[in-house]
Amino acid sequence: MNRTPATAPTPAPAATPVTVEDALRSRRSVRAFLPTPVPRSTVERLLALAARSASNSNCQPWQVHVVSGAAKRSLTAALLRSHAGDDAGRGRDYAYQPERDGWREPFRSRRRRFGESLYRDTLGIRADDTDARLDHHRRNYDFFGAPVGIVLTTSRHPMQSALVDAGLFLQALMLAARGDGLDTCPQASVIDFSPVLRRHLLIPDDQLIVCGVALGHADPAHRLNRLRTPREPVVSFATFHEDEAG
Repeated sequence: MNRTPATAPTPAPAATPVTVEDALRSRRSVRAFLPTPVPRSTVERLLALAARSASNSNCQPWQVHVVSGAAKRSLTAALLRSHAGDDAGRGRDYAYQPERDGWREPFRSRRRRFGESLYRDTLGIRADDTDARLDHHRRNYDFFGAPVGIVLTTSRHPMQSALVDAGLFLQALMLAARGDGLDTCPQASVIDFSPVLRRHLLIPDDQLIVCGVALGHADPAHRLNRLRTPREPVVSFATFHEDEAG
């Protein structure tokens, strides 16, 4: 009996060992992923590495919710429904950033330059093309096509220290992913719909929803992945206190 051979999955790009410096220099926020699956065993290993992060008094207050396959598709559909107008699904757990007109310098200018680099220079979207900008923004809720989406939460009990600890965990996870030839995108957009995340992922009220993370293999052919953001030089943010006279 003739059988139609199964379609082979998209092969994963070969991982090249990297140093910590390599991981830091190559880490970027990827906004277009290949559909190549990431094995659960790989995700578990990356999370175990990230859990080596420092935390206040070793409290380790972080929790993660990992979605893939049908669970990810269901969550994406719910997020998009709320984004389209279901106000009952809107709401953040904490004041993540200033309102649009509340940014001060130099952050206002840096934010504007990033927006221009992303929308105008990379995507070719005009500033007044609201529909095209909205179409791109909606891709956040599919984790930019990544096969794995992660929602990072932290206990409310340790107060603000828990957010610092969650940030350390997040950075460690992104660098560990680079060590495996994977890419990530930390996402604040999903926390605009924290009630949706709580319902779908059964996140208890004593957990603060920090951010989302897309995880997978970057699509090297997608124009979004040509975007590289600049960094300020050390002299602009570091003050050295040395050999001061007594």
